[in-house]
Amino acid sequence: MSRFNEIYERACYRKGGEAKLRALLNAPQSTTTLAEYSDDMWLEEFTRKIFQSGFYWSVVNSKWEGFREVFWDFSIDKLLYMSPDMYEQRSQDERIIRNFKKVQSIAINCHMIYELQQEHGSFSQLVAQWPSNNIIELWLTLKKKGNRLGGNTGPFALRALGKDTFLLTKDVEAYLRAHKVIDGGLQTLKSLRAAQSHFNELQDTSGLSMTAISQIIAYSVGDNAIQST
Repeated sequence: MSRFNEIYERACYRKGGEAKLRALLNAPQSTTTLAEYSDDMWLEEFTRKIFQSGFYWSVVNSKWEGFREVFWDFSIDKLLYMSPDMYEQRSQDERIIRNFKKVQSIAINCHMIYELQQEHGSFSQLVAQWPSNNIIELWLTLKKKGNRLGGNTGPFALRALGKDTFLLTKDVEAYLRAHKVIDGGLQTLKSLRAAQSHFNELQDTSGLSMTAISQIIAYSVGDNAIQST
């Protein structure tokens, strides 16, 4: 427990006390809640995170109602029948951010979700039941079967909708490297497995969610400190 206690105490100090730190932590959704999500919600969030990558998030968010209009509220049932020509035409619609390659990801990820629906009953069921102590395999599934969901994009989308997952942000990466958990490329299988093992260890000793542990680590390092009061 001593390793996590050190992280926790440092995060508390940097954020102005335990109460203030606790107020910053997000709680993941329950398995039941996640399983009840519409699969359309996942396609929408994947698309949002893909467009936010490399863009100001505020610009993407300001355009989001336009995205929903152009892509039928991200209805998988409807988008399955959209032809490549229609995607190309809609990629030039002024209501959205006009980036054809990113628009193409909607079609690919729509088909990915549909295919996984056939295997698991629903995509939401798949995500809900996936164990967080092996969450990197879900990341890798999204990267392999989907489009533009590698790196942090897929994990950020999972976190946004409440799946319990750690994130390999710059602050978390800095922590993992400083503690010799990883020493090679961040997204190599070796590094991902080492990170997963480390987070599993911290979860076993702390009893906290992967989400909370990830946030606490991030708040314990980097340029995010505030003065204690």
